[in-house]
Amino acid sequence: MNDRELMFLPAHEQRRMQIDRKISSVELVEASLRRVRELDPRLNAFITLDEDGALAAAREADARLAAGTDPAPLHGVPVSVKDLEVTAGLKTTLGCELFKDWVPDFDSTVVERVRRSGAVILGKTNTPEFGNREETYTSFFKACNNPWDVSRIPGGSSGGAAASVASGMCSIATGTDGGGSVRLPAGFCGIFGHKPTQGRIPRYGGRGNPAYNTTSTSGPMTRDVRDSAILLQALSGFDRRDPGSLQSTPPDYLSSLEHGVKGLRVGVSNSLGFAAVSDDVRVSIEEAAKAFEELGATVQDAELVMAPPPREYWWTVWTANQVAMYGELADKNPGRLMDYTLEMIQHGRTVTGAGYSKALRQAEAMRVQMRQFFSQYDLLLTPTFAATAWPHRTPPQRIGSKVNDGDFAGISYGAIPYTMAFNISWNPAASVPCGFGDNGMPVGLQVVADIDNDALVLQAARAFEQARPWKDLRPAVS
Repeated sequence: MNDRELMFLPAHEQRRMQIDRKISSVELVEASLRRVRELDPRLNAFITLDEDGALAAAREADARLAAGTDPAPLHGVPVSVKDLEVTAGLKTTLGCELFKDWVPDFDSTVVERVRRSGAVILGKTNTPEFGNREETYTSFFKACNNPWDVSRIPGGSSGGAAASVASGMCSIATGTDGGGSVRLPAGFCGIFGHKPTQGRIPRYGGRGNPAYNTTSTSGPMTRDVRDSAILLQALSGFDRRDPGSLQSTPPDYLSSLEHGVKGLRVGVSNSLGFAAVSDDVRVSIEEAAKAFEELGATVQDAELVMAPPPREYWWTVWTANQVAMYGELADKNPGRLMDYTLEMIQHGRTVTGAGYSKALRQAEAMRVQMRQFFSQYDLLLTPTFAATAWPHRTPPQRIGSKVNDGDFAGISYGAIPYTMAFNISWNPAASVPCGFGDNGMPVGLQVVADIDNDALVLQAARAFEQARPWKDLRPAVS
């Protein structure tokens, strides 16, 4: 088996090969590193590659297996970690020039649990500054490229994570998602990405102190749904250092993975009552909905109207939080922050206490609306985005028949109107590959369920994965 075939295997198969003594972790990691050296000059997925650390961890994994230690869920498997996660002894830039040489002395909760899962950290993946863009570029490092077409964006802010998995440099990655930053790049790059229920994965650790965050969470990014279920299981669970961490015991995400969607009630919305969508994306979503019908689900158009559009109050909360986290940096070093970060902070400083309170009330009202929706339906299907990946820094001027004028701080919200709704509502949501647009770029289907029903999202995605297989599709840079 060559390096390419090996790295396109799911992580759980890579683990099984080690247990069966068909390969060692060192051999897996060496193959992954060769792939990174070969492909990353065209993709810029990694800001920091830790070859020595990865090989040392792989040798330790092999020694544990040889000693008869029970293998952990991701024993010896190479994994990439988004550079918003803090890593002890390994450079953590947060996508910001001010931190381009920062080497922390502690791990975030996510990194602690990645290590505990037995996975081997290859390095830190490319991200825009503080995760603040739907594209992945910053001032001190090259922009990340999409493996399907390097002239186009991989999405953001987990663009490097998506590119690392889609190209077959590794099989599994961690991302973060505050407005779509796992689901958007997963969709743009043709992989699976899951944003869990808010609080299910603790957010302790980080320069921005995201111990309590009303919109952001970490999440798995993989080509295989089972791999995401395994990583979600490893990352989930209460952490007393995070006041937003859910204390309830996480369910077994693998136990219901193969239960299918027969008998489920599925609502479909291409607009959520406010969004425009490109024709090629709409057609792919309609075809995906037919697959759910073929699998035995009851599928119908959902009369779901979100008013006002969630991005309006999400934007209030997000930008005010930017002031709390990074306002001091903007005061002291404005010339070393990206324009998009400065614009967010500038807007956040116009938010009044009453305005912030109103936004939180609107978010609460939306959670009630979604609770009512999920009393009638088991799942909601929407597009992940309104338009497929566009050329760098040139978002589409039109979405369907409408002008794309939803621009905040340079971010093309008209092209990505669907995802931030479920950050502010706290519902679990995932992006599943479901076809290709007219330009040959991947289309993502967003699957949403009731709060803390991540297992159903994974179960539905798994059923769709089997009905419309995507794992064997390979991008140009792979």
